[in-house]
Amino acid sequence: MSTIFEEAIHSVLKKIDMKLDKYTNQFPDDHTANNVYQPRKVYREDLKAGANVGWTTGFWTGMLWLAYEVTGDEKYRKVAEIHVDSFGERMEKKIGIDTHDLGFLYTLSCVSAYKITGNEKAKGIALKAADHLMTRFFEKAGIIQAWGDLNDPNQRGRIIIDCLMNLPLLYWASEVTGDDKYKDAAHRHALKSLDHIVRENATTHHTYYFDTETGNPRFGKTHQGYSDESCWARGQAWGVYGFPLSFNYTNDEKILNGSLKVTNYFLGQCPEDLVAYWDLCFSDGSGEVRDSSASSIAVCGLFELAKSVQNDETKTYYENAAFKILQSLYENYSSRNEEQADGLLLQGVYNRNTDSGVNEANLWGDYFYFEALVRATRDWKLYW
Repeated sequence: MSTIFEEAIHSVLKKIDMKLDKYTNQFPDDHTANNVYQPRKVYREDLKAGANVGWTTGFWTGMLWLAYEVTGDEKYRKVAEIHVDSFGERMEKKIGIDTHDLGFLYTLSCVSAYKITGNEKAKGIALKAADHLMTRFFEKAGIIQAWGDLNDPNQRGRIIIDCLMNLPLLYWASEVTGDDKYKDAAHRHALKSLDHIVRENATTHHTYYFDTETGNPRFGKTHQGYSDESCWARGQAWGVYGFPLSFNYTNDEKILNGSLKVTNYFLGQCPEDLVAYWDLCFSDGSGEVRDSSASSIAVCGLFELAKSVQNDETKTYYENAAFKILQSLYENYSSRNEEQADGLLLQGVYNRNTDSGVNEANLWGDYFYFEALVRATRDWKLYW
């Protein structure tokens, strides 16, 4: 099976090379249009199209670091380091940084650069990002607010399951500074997510609100799922990957047990070809669209969870599930036979409710697909 994954990596590198020159000094949009990436849309008059804005630019840089590690080719490192400077400028100019998504942005661009090359400038930029992320932490509630003005009563106290993937930036910051405040905040947020975003039946809310003055939990809602009661596939996948990452840094058995439940539910809802529909309330015959990006995230989570369990039979079960889903993604959803497509993974979904990026490639699906292939073929050291 490793042979087909090496073939898949070869195809991935060809697709990255197709857009490397174009996206050296600018960034692709969140998702493709007709399976081709266009320069990033911007919503400020002082910024040009392709500017480093939004929550997904780090995934493109992360793919370049993966390509550099796989090949050793300096062309990927050169472009990735240009991006590191861009992320430094973004932090200095405070462009779109009032969000919890700083982990997505700075882990894959700057923490990865530091881990791979020892780049001290990248380390400093990532630490500034960690400090800025800490400004969104509400002590009484023990949560990191997702979006919006911290003083806006309509936004205040809202977390989303995606933030589990932003926590590694804080865990890393504690490791390199020796200051436990970052880790403690991340650990508390992970536990709050486990207690309130994860439902009794191991499905997940997309978002959850807390009273930041009292710390009391309020209610869960969806933002991109089918309904407030359903289980958005990508959200569940963020849990499949995000909880094992928190366990990796905390060794908290409660988090590991929660990981197993969330993951087992996701696997139980897999359709015949193992690639999830956009909401897990849908199954074969529903006529609904898939979200290949959710399954690529889940594959990485399965590999990470397999590292954490002690029972060899359980470990093998999760590894085999990861390999099987990844094989289906490669054979049925990759762009290997679509010569003009420059995305890696077709049939992804950004937001089904607004019909944004439906049946298109997207940057996070591409990144996690590539990471999953690297995990499947090599002893890879986490960026997260």
